[in-house]
Amino acid sequence: MKCLIIVAGKGSRLKSLSDSKPLASILDVPLVERVIRSALEAGVNGFYAVVGYRGGQVRDFLDDLGGKISAPITVIENDDWEKANGLSVLKAKQVLDEPFFLLMGDHLFDPDIARKMIDFPLMDDEIALAVDQDLKNPMVDMDDVTRVMVSDGLIRNIGKGIEEYNCFDTGIFLCNPVLFSALEQSMRETGDDSLSGGVRILAGKGRVRAMPIDGKFWIDIDDPERYKQAESYLLTCVRRI
Repeated sequence: MKCLIIVAGKGSRLKSLSDSKPLASILDVPLVERVIRSALEAGVNGFYAVVGYRGGQVRDFLDDLGGKISAPITVIENDDWEKANGLSVLKAKQVLDEPFFLLMGDHLFDPDIARKMIDFPLMDDEIALAVDQDLKNPMVDMDDVTRVMVSDGLIRNIGKGIEEYNCFDTGIFLCNPVLFSALEQSMRETGDDSLSGGVRILAGKGRVRAMPIDGKFWIDIDDPERYKQAESYLLTCVRRI
């Protein structure tokens, strides 16, 4: 299965650590490399990475990494990287015509989440999102996390500002190409060019399934506090080996 990774943003809150967020290192391994290697462990056999801010620098790193791993990495440019992330996803419309993983370049996760998701049953007109049901997860930034409302295994609503929710968006998706048309519909009808906008279009049709992560590790490295939490967690994992 192929994987689309979004690494286009600036990540201004991590600027003290690196001028390029995807290349900010935790324990000497850049964030985007950790994401790619976790996906490889889950069975991904090829990558598309959408770059934007510092795109040349990120491209050079990914080109080099692609020569070291067992799967090709194709880089796609997004000149509109300052806009919402739905535009970055749409940049891959022409190259993805079958089911694919969608990952964020700054979200670290336990590869077991992706392994479970590969076998998650989906119809051709559906997508799935891995959700965290632990609303007291200490690694979640409550001011920035995308909130999700789930009932009967389906996502009913999603967004950073929704008031009723029972899960968090982990940024780990299993998608079909139907997502691209949903993103276009969201932009056309509501002007919302975010990924969540497209997900809401599909959710309104009952086409977004929720897959609980059952307490597995994930974290959105969005600020220095989350960076330190991830570093501490990974150090603990190293000590267990």
